[in-house]
Amino acid sequence: MIEEEYQKQLDFILARLKEERQKANMSQIELSFAAGLSQNQVNCIEAGRNIPNLYTLIKLCDALKIRPEILFSSTNEERENARNEIITLVKKYV
Repeated sequence: MIEEEYQKQLDFILARLKEERQKANMSQIELSFAAGLSQNQVNCIEAGRNIPNLYTLIKLCDALKIRPEILFSSTNEERENARNEIITLVKKYV
């Protein structure tokens, strides 16, 4: 059950990543170049065949010129909560 919930969350994040790339009118090749990744990595991430780590997600967000919390939620309130959670996690481990 827990693993199923994680997969739903991961699917949501990866779908948001693809959506944001498309909103930015970027191809996977353009995004990969801007983020310093291979096109194959971006393709595998968007397809769910490769799970990106936090560092890779931040690089992708930076290349898309978006804040990371945008990938984690769909409403402003959810985004703010996600942003606060990310900040808390970063502070905890830095």
